Amino acid sequence: MSHRKVSGRGHVGGIAGLALVCLGLAGCAGSDDITGAFSPPAAAPAPARHATHAAPARASAPARTASTHPEMTPRALAQAEANFDRCIAGLEPLARSRGVSAAGFRRYTAGLKPDMSIMEKLQTQPEFSRTTGDYVTMLVSETRIRKGREAMEQNAAVFEAVGRTYGVDPYVVAAIWGIETNYGSARGSYPVIQATGTLACVGRRQAYFRDEFVAALRIVDKGDVPESHLRGSWAGAFGLTQFMPTAFQRDAVDFDGDGHRNVVDSVADAMGSTANKLKRGGWGAGRSWGYEVVLPRGFNYLLADKNVRKPMSEWAALGVRRPEGRSMPAAGETAYLLLPAGAKGPAFLMTDNFRAILSYNPADAYALAIGHLADRIRGGGPFVQPWPEDQRALSRLERSELQKRLASRGYDVGEHDGAIGSKTRTAVREYQVSVGMLPDGLATGEVLESLRTRGGS
Repeated sequence: MSHRKVSGRGHVGGIAGLALVCLGLAGCAGSDDITGAFSPPAAAPAPARHATHAAPARASAPARTASTHPEMTPRALAQAEANFDRCIAGLEPLARSRGVSAAGFRRYTAGLKPDMSIMEKLQTQPEFSRTTGDYVTMLVSETRIRKGREAMEQNAAVFEAVGRTYGVDPYVVAAIWGIETNYGSARGSYPVIQATGTLACVGRRQAYFRDEFVAALRIVDKGDVPESHLRGSWAGAFGLTQFMPTAFQRDAVDFDGDGHRNVVDSVADAMGSTANKLKRGGWGAGRSWGYEVVLPRGFNYLLADKNVRKPMSEWAALGVRRPEGRSMPAAGETAYLLLPAGAKGPAFLMTDNFRAILSYNPADAYALAIGHLADRIRGGGPFVQPWPEDQRALSRLERSELQKRLASRGYDVGEHDGAIGSKTRTAVREYQVSVGMLPDGLATGEVLESLRTRGGS
């Protein structure tokens, strides 16, 4: 894909560690986050002269974990580490079939060693206690808003061209850049070939990461990104807006017209590729991601469901209004109602463009932060309805307890794993109805305490 050449190149480094807990939100990556988007900042390995092929920066002893997965036991990890060279060599036919040259495969895998410290990150899912409001407030800071405006001004030609070419809101593209890597200042230092190669041959996600490893080899073999620049998260996400290698192969574009799809060093390529990904995710030109709304007294909270989509005219007929007398969107535009902090917090009508942001990262809190940051960079104000100050996020143990207590009362919650999915939200809503609470479907301490008070193991 070619484009008129536009200016805008930048140097980046270090990854933004997004501390995001599932929060009972739809689409959360849950307990198996492999992109690193839900992980806190971690010390990355110090760069070496040829870090991808160097010995691991940390001790290569098998990670100590409490996993019962057969490929995550100390013995299995030690065997996989000992077999690493043979495993990598065995991936050559797959790499060759996907366009990696024989010479390239030999060059980029010669002397490759696993970084066994990555197994601890694969196995350990950090526990956080942030509500949606805390998370959005943390990310949509005055500093990030100011830096977003500066970044867009410095790369005005790029963002104008991106919006014109893809029909995607350039402010949303800038917001993704800001939240993913703080406008390029925090991108990550793990050599992507080493990281994905480790995960392709060691641990419980080998099948998934074989594709990522081969895609990473193809990126450097084709000359899109120099090997020494291909660094990112422990799980292989890289670049100004954090692409996994397979997502890069699918969505990256050469937006600056230099013959390379370099989302690491070229602002134009990174922003164009991000816009292309959003467009492929369903972004519709000329529409917002969503609208803050005010609900009328006595509103039926059972309508706050992603599966309940209505035209704006029907929401208006139900008494839903935008705050401060703002006009409602086009009557025929459809949306669903999202209450990320339950009935006590702000409410939003979400359009298909919100779902397009979710295609970038499937967590409501993340997508809401992206949309809100975009509007703030544009000049909009904060949300009118404040976030509840007395609300706290349940710990994973508490969420698991809530699921078990609901299940003991006959509700279908799915797995009792502490990850709040659609089944658990539906069960919470049904329970709330049964005890006379507002059925907003939010798993809160109030709901858990109600379950404890009413018994059930």
